[in-house]
Amino acid sequence: MSERGSVVWPPTPIKTERLVLRESEARDRAAFIELFASPEVGAYIGGAQPRDELERTRPEVPGRRFGLFVIELHGSMIGMITLDQRDAERPGHVRPDGGETELGYLFLPHAWGRGYAAEACVATLGWFADALPGEPVVLCTQAANVRSMRLAAKLGFIEVERFEEYDAEQWFGVWHSPSPPGLTDNVA
Repeated sequence: MSERGSVVWPPTPIKTERLVLRESEARDRAAFIELFASPEVGAYIGGAQPRDELERTRPEVPGRRFGLFVIELHGSMIGMITLDQRDAERPGHVRPDGGETELGYLFLPHAWGRGYAAEACVATLGWFADALPGEPVVLCTQAANVRSMRLAAKLGFIEVERFEEYDAEQWFGVWHSPSPPGLTDNVA
């Protein structure tokens, strides 16, 4: 168990209509390897990684860390969502000193096009808004990644800027959680 500020990790698993968002387990190792070895998944994140290297280097329980949710459908991992601190040295920030929480997601190709990413991201953002009310979340994706751009818009991310990174145009947006109750009440 670890914590960031007042947020204890891992949280109780989050259940949506079709999915469970939970901490990584040993049974997820094969799906993690498949995810990172997939040429389709790697298309916008620097390419697929060699399967033999992944088999050799992935720990028995991969992905067990603060901010990483395994996305489970019918008892099997279909993807992952991350909430990481954006590196202050990278371009794209909404705060002068950086340190924003960045949403990331990867899904196995067989899970694409079924609304699972939107469902899991909405649940993750809801959990985040409850855990850290008022904190912004940022998202960065290649502008050429049409699916990811559509998902960012559907989730309510607003474009902040575009820039070149990794030899490609990057889209950078921000999502603001609803204000905690009482902060906007009694406004004249």
